[in-house]
Formats: sequence, structure tokens, C-alpha cells
Amino acid sequence: MGYSGGMKIDLTSVLVNDQEKALRFYTEVLGFVKKMDLPAGQYRWITLVSPEAPDSVQLVLEPNAFPPAQAYQKALFDSGIPATSFTVGDVEAECGRLTKLGVTFTVKPNKAEWGTSAIFDDTCGNLIQIHQVG
Repeated sequence: MGYSGGMKIDLTSVLVNDQEKALRFYTEVLGFVKKMDLPAGQYRWITLVSPEAPDSVQLVLEPNAFPPAQAYQKALFDSGIPATSFTVGDVEAECGRLTKLGVTFTVKPNKAEWGTSAIFDDTCGNLIQIHQVG
């Protein structure tokens, strides 16, 4: 008999070097919607959701104040490794939309067996991949 606890992902986070700047970028440019914004000591507990799935997974804009977190974030960025990946319906179209908004892509759309992907700079210390399956 298998486990039936219904484990699921409720929160995931991305380290950011400036929460306010990240909030603007992730909402005004990427199109996520703010779900929570609460004081948390000298920082804030900020979560975002997709407008298409407001009751689904929340993205936490996590301050990178912990020195090992800063080193990890920088190592990923310097190596060209995305901090996370978001699904889009059409990578080419989304790349065009974001480019018009001033977003810098480090990897232009490319096709692979599993789908199409591209990578951009979120201006808050991360590379982010967008992908579409198929």
C-alpha cells in the first residue's frame, strides 16, 4: 500500500538581492500577481502566483542576506545556470514580449527534443529559464 498523504509543492523560492526591485520585475514585467507581502524582520515575506493559477504554487522572493546564499546565487549566475524555470505557452512569443520590455536574454530560444527554452537575467541576481514542452 502506497503513501496517500497527497504531498505537493506549495511554495518555492528564488533568491533576490533586492526584494522591492524583484517585486516590480516579477509583477510588472513577468506578469506574476502578488499574493502576500508581510513584514518579516528587516525583510518581507513576499509571495507571487501565476494569474492563471492563483491558488497554486507560490513563488517566494527570498532575500539573499545569508552570505552562503549570496555565494550560491553568484556561482549559478556566473556559470550560466538558471535559478529556476517557468513554463510558457510559446517561448518565441514570450521572448519577443520580454525583449520589448528591456529584458536581457543570455540564451536565445533554442529547440531540443523535449521542447524549447530560453534564459534571461531577472536583474535581481538570477538567470531564469522559460520553457515550453513539445
